Amino acid sequence: MALNIIGVGMGRTGTASLKVALEQLGLGNCYHMTEVMQHPECIQDWIDAADRNPDWEKIFENYTATVDNPGCGFWRELTDYYPDAKVILTVQDAEKWFDSTNETIHSGEFASFIKSSPWGEMVQKTVFDTMNNRMQDKDFMVSWFNKRNEKIINSIKPERLLVYQVKTGWGPLCEFLDVPVPDTDFPYINSRDETKELLAKLMSASGEQLKDEAMGDAARELHPD
Repeated sequence: MALNIIGVGMGRTGTASLKVALEQLGLGNCYHMTEVMQHPECIQDWIDAADRNPDWEKIFENYTATVDNPGCGFWRELTDYYPDAKVILTVQDAEKWFDSTNETIHSGEFASFIKSSPWGEMVQKTVFDTMNNRMQDKDFMVSWFNKRNEKIINSIKPERLLVYQVKTGWGPLCEFLDVPVPDTDFPYINSRDETKELLAKLMSASGEQLKDEAMGDAARELHPD
């Protein structure tokens, strides 16, 4: 099964909402960091990808789309490997993005927690290393975020790319994907406060088994079956 949609936007740009939206549109299963949280057996696959030995067919078996980390960190490789896939770059104001990540997935507290977890090496290689481990450096990260988006926009053919703000809802997304607009509200989920609460629950877990269970629970809260 080949990927038809590649989300290249960073986490905290509406990627969780986009995952749910794509699945509600009936476009197949969408990969997201929550998939790795629920299936820790995938960790080594992403470490291999970071070590330049990816098996994309294995990673994305049974998926037709991907958004969020860790996939978005491989946007060049994936857009080359799946040349017919449409590409969605979720964006928002860089400073707001930094503030959101700094309070949640890139906070010093959570970074320390994740590094000591079974997911530590994978997150280090697929996310933190790409940012030079400067996740709490606002000036650096704002510049990094803007330059990354600019590089993507300049690299992907315009007819293949949607630069998308999830706050605009179904319209631009459905037009780009050439599907009807559903008669339901757009699924805005995973707010900053919701994410902070989930991460706090996760960090309260102790022991490797409890961390595994907590990761799975957090992923299911974000994206229940």
